[in-house]
Amino acid sequence: MSGAHGVRSGGTPRSRLTQAFRTRPRLREALRTRPRLREALGFAAAGLLAYAADLALFLWLRGPAGLDPLTAKALSFLAGCSVAYAGNALGTYRHTSGGPGRWAVFLAVNVAGALVQLLCILVSHHGLGFTSPRADTVSGAGIGMVLATALRFWGTRTLVFRGEGRVGSWTG
Repeated sequence: MSGAHGVRSGGTPRSRLTQAFRTRPRLREALRTRPRLREALGFAAAGLLAYAADLALFLWLRGPAGLDPLTAKALSFLAGCSVAYAGNALGTYRHTSGGPGRWAVFLAVNVAGALVQLLCILVSHHGLGFTSPRADTVSGAGIGMVLATALRFWGTRTLVFRGEGRVGSWTG
């Protein structure tokens, strides 16, 4: 039973997310009956947390820590990959089986995604001649991010977290 301020009679407060989830039966039903939606949302949540960790660490390493940009980005990239792996392994794909080398494969998939983003900038900047900072942002952080995310999603579910417990094929 709920009391006045969302506190159960046992004295433990309910989280707002739990309350929102319980009051939205359509969302709950959609997530239960559409496992692909649940998988995509879990992957996106892990990715957002990884992005936040990557960005925060990069800014700290470049600012107060005073590291050069490449070293800072390499370290923040590894931290972001670790956060994404943990989020996917403990959340989205927690019911899959896998071997001890999954993190290395996950890292390789993420490096491939980073290369896709760099390739988009390379083609746009040097191949097509769009050299403005805005064009670099659109090609790398816009188009490149979309393509890299699609590659990472495919690689994560196909190469890293394959096995039972996973949602069926996205290709048919």
